[in-house]
Amino acid sequence: MFGNPIAGQGVSSVKVLVEADGGSRGNPGPAGYGAVVWSADRASVLAEVKSSIDWATNNVAEYRGLIAGLQEAAGLGADEVEAHLDSKLVVEQMAGRWRVKHPDLAALHQQARGLAGTFDRVAYSWIPRAKNSHADRLANEAMDAALDPGASVEAPAPVKLDQASPGTEVVTSPAGWTGARGAPTRLLLLRHGQTELSAQRRYSGQGNPALTDLGVRQADAAAQYLGGRSGVAAVVSSPLRRAYDTASAAARELGLDIMVDDDLTETDFGAWEGLTFGEAAERDADLHLRWLRDTSVPPPEGESFDAVAARVSRAQQRILGEYAGRTVLVVSHVTPIKTLLRMALDAGPAILYRLHLDLASLSIAEFYPDGAASVRLVNQTGYL
Repeated sequence: MFGNPIAGQGVSSVKVLVEADGGSRGNPGPAGYGAVVWSADRASVLAEVKSSIDWATNNVAEYRGLIAGLQEAAGLGADEVEAHLDSKLVVEQMAGRWRVKHPDLAALHQQARGLAGTFDRVAYSWIPRAKNSHADRLANEAMDAALDPGASVEAPAPVKLDQASPGTEVVTSPAGWTGARGAPTRLLLLRHGQTELSAQRRYSGQGNPALTDLGVRQADAAAQYLGGRSGVAAVVSSPLRRAYDTASAAARELGLDIMVDDDLTETDFGAWEGLTFGEAAERDADLHLRWLRDTSVPPPEGESFDAVAARVSRAQQRILGEYAGRTVLVVSHVTPIKTLLRMALDAGPAILYRLHLDLASLSIAEFYPDGAASVRLVNQTGYL
């Protein structure tokens, strides 16, 4: 997201152009989508979004791209949308000229139609792929990420649990739905800023790279945003430099000290540390494939995701015990944060491959004293 540059212009109707694309490596296979919102004259980019999908067809990914683009347009306050896609099927179905026959597409079609109904006007046009290069690039970056789950890399796409705009609360408080009792302990889960390894899309586990200049700016932006929140009782950080330095920026804004918890370190990727996804897959083809499918399998000389979950659970219990009913900023890495979100959702291990966390992104999980929990936010990056 690039903010809301078209809101409050005092005009009667705000028009935008949405270009969207999606694809799948294998059809079905690891998939992704991308969408960009342009000003009506296509002179400036107002917003863009991209996300990987664990497993989907091309058509599902195309619909997901359109939905994401319409959501971004709605968040910008647009009244009229010109939607351009290189999927003839989606264009014709959304225009009402073709029937939606496949059950996998029916729900997505309905969701897209519902979103379209919130605008004064939406028009759909087919364009050749060559004229959809921006959205196509975003979709391909997202597909690359779908092939690379679990690595601490600079990520392309927010994975939003309900496909809402960045910053949307995705699960309401269980107190209203399940009768959870007591004040929850709220964990503000902040991922560290960019490092050279994340910039190069390399496995970055328990090595200790510093933040890049961009990473420092990301940490400062997150810190300024968090500094505006009241009631944060403590800052707890992974000991690794990239997380600690990110935590330090926030702690200064909050006027708090940092407590270090070794159990919040990133996964030990062992012999794959510093390798790209492709290099690790070439080095240990069979093991790498099993690792992607089984959270109990560790990298060579490394640590399994199950082992990470065990130590993150220890850290969670310490935080809940010491700061019950309060708000704690937890600064860590991709796998520990995904693990805490998985715990809050009471989800299986597959969710580790379905969540995506951008650098310096914020997520929020709440844990109630009676064992209930909720996820309030996933992958907010609007302050960057």
